[in-house]
Amino acid sequence: MKKDRIIYLDLMRAFAVLMMVQGHTVDSLLANEFRTESSVFYFIWHTMRGFTAPIFMFTAGVVFTYLLLLGEQTSINKKRFTKGLNRFLILVGLGYLLRYPTYTLINFQNISPLQWKIFYSVDTLHLIGFGILFILIVSLISEKLKINKLLSLASISLMFFIPAPFISTINFQDYVHPFIAGYFNNINGSLFPLFPWAGYVLAGSVLGAILAKREKVFTKPVFMYSLIGIGITSIVLHLVYLNFGYLFGTSASIASSYSLIIFRLGFVLLLSGVFALASKNINSIPQIIKTVGKHTLSIYVVHSVILYGSAWSPSLSWLIGKTFSPVQVVIAAIFMVSLMIIMAYQVEKLSTKKLLQNKLKPLVQSFLVK
Repeated sequence: MKKDRIIYLDLMRAFAVLMMVQGHTVDSLLANEFRTESSVFYFIWHTMRGFTAPIFMFTAGVVFTYLLLLGEQTSINKKRFTKGLNRFLILVGLGYLLRYPTYTLINFQNISPLQWKIFYSVDTLHLIGFGILFILIVSLISEKLKINKLLSLASISLMFFIPAPFISTINFQDYVHPFIAGYFNNINGSLFPLFPWAGYVLAGSVLGAILAKREKVFTKPVFMYSLIGIGITSIVLHLVYLNFGYLFGTSASIASSYSLIIFRLGFVLLLSGVFALASKNINSIPQIIKTVGKHTLSIYVVHSVILYGSAWSPSLSWLIGKTFSPVQVVIAAIFMVSLMIIMAYQVEKLSTKKLLQNKLKPLVQSFLVK
């Protein structure tokens, strides 16, 4: 059971992070003159890139909740819960560190308003970190109140989706500090504010709870085809809206927001069903895929520093900029993806060596004492 589930989740994790790496690489380096919808290849890439963040966030929610609730009997695993809190702090901390406005650490005198704006912006790591925190809080409250966790997680997910079109129009900086305002919408520069993006993490947690609570459900055709069916239906609804959206009149902008949310979520569910179907008869996958899936955080941080830099290092975006031709950018993307895979392999190799040393150390000390 665990083996198949690990295959299914590792395939999703590896795909999500590598999609993000290539997407960021192409977007950072491709020259503007090649960014045209008349190019079939660019149109396909640009469309697929719109799904990268939802896939990455949804998958994070699936994996975290699956591990949190797996094997749970009467209460949440305290060790997993504590690890989740630590994960929240690490993700949010790294999110701000990557956007830190000064290399001097404590001297903020020469920081421009733009640098502060960038620092206050909410990005992927902040979003996933808070998504994990919400999953922990909802799971704990549901347990204490004896409420169905699946229903609670689904409800909270909707709480981030439903108000999103209305919240997107409010400039929260008029009411709260920019540090907080950035979490509500993208008016002040945030790439992934909580509304609606945390909804994708919470939606993933629903699937993670199903996988953890219903034994071998992922091997059943009804599960796979249900995901695929829901995904296709959602995509069709979006396509119908594109053709008949004018019927909504003055509410078209709100309907468009909901249609896009449904479209993205539908695509992610379709992809999840395809991965479940693909892994049904697979007993093993290459170790490197598991390794890449295991080290998504390391890959995300390192490729971000390379492409976008930090307060302590330059970036390819600054050194090269958007100057590459399609052929050059494809080569760059392949190189970046390969580099991240090699790095993940080396990190795993070092961590395995350290783990082995820690396990052998007590045995060696015991032998020496004797």
